[in-house]
Amino acid sequence: MSKSTRALIQIGVALMLALAAGVLIFMWTSKLTKQPKDQTAKVAANVKVVVANKLIRRGFKITEEMVTVRKFTPDSRPDGSFAIVSELIGRVLNTDVGINEAITLTKLADVTVMGGGVSALIEPGKRAMSVKGNKVMGLAGFVRPGDRVDVLVTLEEESRGRDREQRHVTKLVLERLKILATGTQLAPPDAEGKSASVDIYTLEVTPVESERLALAALQGTLNFALRNEQDEEKVLTTGSTVTKTLAALRPKPKKRAPRPRYKVQVITGGASKTMRF
Repeated sequence: MSKSTRALIQIGVALMLALAAGVLIFMWTSKLTKQPKDQTAKVAANVKVVVANKLIRRGFKITEEMVTVRKFTPDSRPDGSFAIVSELIGRVLNTDVGINEAITLTKLADVTVMGGGVSALIEPGKRAMSVKGNKVMGLAGFVRPGDRVDVLVTLEEESRGRDREQRHVTKLVLERLKILATGTQLAPPDAEGKSASVDIYTLEVTPVESERLALAALQGTLNFALRNEQDEEKVLTTGSTVTKTLAALRPKPKKRAPRPRYKVQVITGGASKTMRF
């Protein structure tokens, strides 16, 4: 093989390698230029969803200041969400909605509920009833909307004796009632420890419970015992009277030592008699 032929072969191989390298570089640069276009297409495919821009409590009526619009990808859009703010203005929430949480149809009260307030918080089949309770607990801020309480009543009970005297009795009469509102407040205060400063409470009750609560509020004085949300144990009590209350935590009476007994034999004439003292 001559030197000129060998040189031509080397030049041909170099040209082929250069052509292959050029094709690879062209394909790589094509991918880089296409990537921004693909991202732009994805952004353009995003959909609008109305979300809360602050914590909105259950029972509150939605206003324009409470919501904003965010972009969601089509596959992450919540079912029943809204794209237009005006469709939600004036609607009432039946559950709490957090910041940046989408407002969906299932979180709204029926469209006929437009007033908001306590009526939107009542579960079907139950009633809302306001009573005067323990102001001390209200001032301390212990009882808040959403809490569960037991209701105790102190009233005068007529004894069954002949003298028909009156005696005070305190009895647990209702359990695990939900506090819907304290005064006019429908939600717990944002600041921890903030006092409610009220003695009027709105409770959620069944019709039967409402009768018992009405009688207790009319005839006696109500007190609430705050209960753990997870505590569902039913408690049965007999009530506490003045006698039972004063007897609580008393020491047991000491047993008296037996009195010594004496035996005397009395002899009278021919008769004998034993006497014990």
